Amino acid sequence: MFKIQIPATSANLGAGFDALGLALTYYNYVEMEECDHIDISSSDNLDIPTDERNLIYISAKDLFEVCGKKLDGLKIRQTNNIPMTRGLGSSSACIIAGLVGANKILGEPLTKDDLVDLSAQIEGHPDNTAPALLGGIVTAVFDGRKVHWVKQEVYTKLKFVAIIPDFELKTEMARACLPKEISHKDAVYNLSRAALFSASLLTGKFENLRTAVHDRLHQPYRMELIPHCREVFDIAYTHGAYGAYISGAGPTVMAIVDENNTYFAGKVKFSLDNAGLSGWEVHELRIDNEGTKIIGV
Repeated sequence: MFKIQIPATSANLGAGFDALGLALTYYNYVEMEECDHIDISSSDNLDIPTDERNLIYISAKDLFEVCGKKLDGLKIRQTNNIPMTRGLGSSSACIIAGLVGANKILGEPLTKDDLVDLSAQIEGHPDNTAPALLGGIVTAVFDGRKVHWVKQEVYTKLKFVAIIPDFELKTEMARACLPKEISHKDAVYNLSRAALFSASLLTGKFENLRTAVHDRLHQPYRMELIPHCREVFDIAYTHGAYGAYISGAGPTVMAIVDENNTYFAGKVKFSLDNAGLSGWEVHELRIDNEGTKIIGV
């Protein structure tokens, strides 16, 4: 049995809807080996599907089928640190775990590019799956079959602080609230800010990030589904965040903070508690530049 480490991810990064994402130092672990039957369990007692409906198993089976192989079963042990349906890529972590594990079992017949493409076909978009696999910050375009991607390793003096509420927001609902059409003006607004975000992050012009995370395609609509979201944004900026945005489909709010802002997480938690939002958790993270890897056999 071998062990896989898969990072959490934060997608969109404000204006980069379905195109930008980054990996974070917050991990799920999956132990896997081939078996003649399905044997799936959670090492942390989380309620997960333990049959063929399990997303790790589904993804692994897809890879076997792509390779023309029959999958009789798998033994899977999951450690689920990434909270589900919170906008931190929990489903993408499962997809990547299944693909990477199945690829190893078969002797790695698929390349990293193949895995990026297959994961996007399963998920429907690459903004979480690509950085979960590759690490760093990834810019990706999915044409329906192939993902055109660029990974950039990011070594900055920044922390990414996840402010995670005690309620879920399912991706289906978060997508259903979005408009089907947008104006040319709003398209230009987002394109310019998405470009500004990547350039500013990579060149150290962090003072641009507050403008760069502004968005007109998804955040204004999703905020209405996340109670106290605007209040949490205000708290983050009050305590010195460079930028704050809804992570993925939400409801997690991600704050981008200078590493020298030592007590940011504690101050935010104190302010949340005072505002009656004691159920929100605060996790201080960094960018993971390595992506998914096998860490033990």
